[in-house]
Amino acid sequence: MLASSGAGPVPGAGPVPAAGPATAPGWAGAGVLPPPPAAPPGFGPPPGSGAQPPGDANPAQAASLALLNLSGLGLGYVLLRNWVGAALCWLATAVLLVAALPADVDGVPFGLLVGYGVFLLAVAADGARRGLRATLRIGASFRRLALPLALVLLAVPAGGSLAYGAARDEAKEQALLERLAAADALVKSADGLAFDKAEPIYRKALGTYQDLGTKHAGSRAGKLVPDRLDAYYKAVSAPYDKKEYCAAVPPLKHLRALPATVDKELLGSRPAKTDGPLAESLYACGTAALGVQTADPPASESLNELLSTFPKSTQAARVEPAVREAVKTRTTALRGAEPCDATDELRALRSSLDNMPDPSLETAAEEAADAVQKGDFACGTDQFRDKEFGTAATTMTDYAKTYPNSPQAAHARSIAIAAEIAEEEPEAGKRLPPADVPGGARMVMVVSNDGPGEVELLYTGPMTGKVTLKACGTCKKYQTPLLVNSPKIKACSGPSSKYPKATLLLPAGDYHFLQKRAATGTSTAGDTKSSKTKIEPGYSYTNCLYVTSLF
Repeated sequence: MLASSGAGPVPGAGPVPAAGPATAPGWAGAGVLPPPPAAPPGFGPPPGSGAQPPGDANPAQAASLALLNLSGLGLGYVLLRNWVGAALCWLATAVLLVAALPADVDGVPFGLLVGYGVFLLAVAADGARRGLRATLRIGASFRRLALPLALVLLAVPAGGSLAYGAARDEAKEQALLERLAAADALVKSADGLAFDKAEPIYRKALGTYQDLGTKHAGSRAGKLVPDRLDAYYKAVSAPYDKKEYCAAVPPLKHLRALPATVDKELLGSRPAKTDGPLAESLYACGTAALGVQTADPPASESLNELLSTFPKSTQAARVEPAVREAVKTRTTALRGAEPCDATDELRALRSSLDNMPDPSLETAAEEAADAVQKGDFACGTDQFRDKEFGTAATTMTDYAKTYPNSPQAAHARSIAIAAEIAEEEPEAGKRLPPADVPGGARMVMVVSNDGPGEVELLYTGPMTGKVTLKACGTCKKYQTPLLVNSPKIKACSGPSSKYPKATLLLPAGDYHFLQKRAATGTSTAGDTKSSKTKIEPGYSYTNCLYVTSLF
């Protein structure tokens, strides 16, 4: 039986260890509890939540995940197995790509870019928050590459932005080139149009050139503008190159005035180069219109503009000699076959000079006025010779009234009288009346008026003239004999004092007479009667003027 008091060492045993915690049966360690068993595989938060068992903070990992999300590809969420977050990143990036591609001039809407940037910052911050203490199920080697990979992947949006910017810039260049081509087409479409219709088209094209050459000067299209302006000037001034000088004036004036509406630096010296062509066109157009009554524009308009706009030009100095030469040429033509045409040209020339106040043209204006006077007389005589008696009578009557002090005024009146007689009796127009009154003996012819109304007696032969006899108050018309044996008319058979009389002193020769009776109660204006008489030397003559009718 064992004793119950006092404990002693058990025989054969070592020293008794100090008191300590109990140890599990079979644990080799002395006084230390074994570690808890590891969680079985797959134990923990459900996949896709991004939540991991808490661990030590890992800033490098957080930065890697933030940068992976910042790339816009959602790779940070992929590593966290947060598929919802990854899908949101993919969706946002897809929306951006759909809106941005293909690249165009306007680019991506600013609001969309701002929204996408805010979204990337948010998912980057969320990736950093989730990855700070998360345990990633990736190998250690890949974990070490995560941060460099994230930095490399940042080149994706950066490179995409650069590529998109380049594509957008190219789209802008192409759009500008298309605008340039459209302006070129406008200029081409105006070819052949009258300038008043072409000018609005030209100005529209010019507006495009100016916009490209100033606001987009560095673009490919902008760098082509100088060549296009050269082509524009050539196209607009094409009438001058074709020597269509009158048609060239409006477009050249348009080109010269462009500095008032278009950038002067862009135009350079081009406007100044139009001065010479414009001056030459004004001169050529104006001098070609000298003497042309229907000229449009009239000579005075072109030449006045030349003298006022380019007074020191060589063309301005040539105006006065050109005008005088035009007067001289047409004055010479008065002796030709068509003096009336030359007279019309001289009259038009004088009209132009009347509208040109430049002092250098005073002498030319006087020469033109003298030439017109000569032309009027030459034209009247030519009309008489061409048997255009009515026109000749009008021309010469007007000449005598317009130039009463002319030495040829009396001759013009004689021709007008002879032409009026020749209208009724063409034989009276065989030759022009003489310019001078013949000398020698004169025979007396007493003319009496035995008819109602005043009568005008015109005569032509060796001498031409007319007299007017007052009305005979008691005289009446004589009835025309109807039968062969009817009594003959005995005019002026009453007392001599009854009839108004006129005495003519006529050289010998053959004369044609025309009596023109004024209207009365028994006669009408325009009652005329022609006759022919031979005046012989040594005789005196009487001529009784009367009116006959059937009733």
